Amino acid sequence: MRSRSTFCLSLALTCCIAFASGLTAHAQDASPTQDAPVVKRGRKYKAPPATSHIEVTVRKKFNGKPIMNAAVIFDSKKDGKDEGNLEVKTDPDGKATIDVIPTGSTVRVQVIATGFATFAEEYLVTESSREIEVSLLRPKEQVSDYVDNEGKTTTRKPGVQEPARTPPPTAQPIPAPPAPSTPPQQ
Repeated sequence: MRSRSTFCLSLALTCCIAFASGLTAHAQDASPTQDAPVVKRGRKYKAPPATSHIEVTVRKKFNGKPIMNAAVIFDSKKDGKDEGNLEVKTDPDGKATIDVIPTGSTVRVQVIATGFATFAEEYLVTESSREIEVSLLRPKEQVSDYVDNEGKTTTRKPGVQEPARTPPPTAQPIPAPPAPSTPPQQ
């Protein structure tokens, strides 16, 4: 008798569990009603922003040859928010390419090359691809109120400029006094 009552009890328990799980599954599939809105759980997927392909070509102004190893710095801002900056060196063809600037942002392109004046310009990037041509000049004389330097090239060599200093005179070593000679003793 005991086994028959145990069997009926386990059968009743299994039916209750199956019925209860069927109710919860049906509740998840049910369409929302005015009384019970469906709550979605989990992370919302946010697509990354569209980016633009920017290619900067750096050349010498006086002969049009490409400048290799020039530093091209991209500083982008979108909707007043700073997106950060990146530096890319130019290849042997004078080209620096970047693909991570958000479309619709304002990007400041700065080019620094040894022996040339620094170039900086801001661009509004609205298209998916943009090519920028930069021609670098030799550095000019410093602007002065007293001298008209318009169109004059610099007379100084590129690089760090310091005034020429004459080295201090080297001190002559003082000769050692001769060793005293002792007369032979008798």
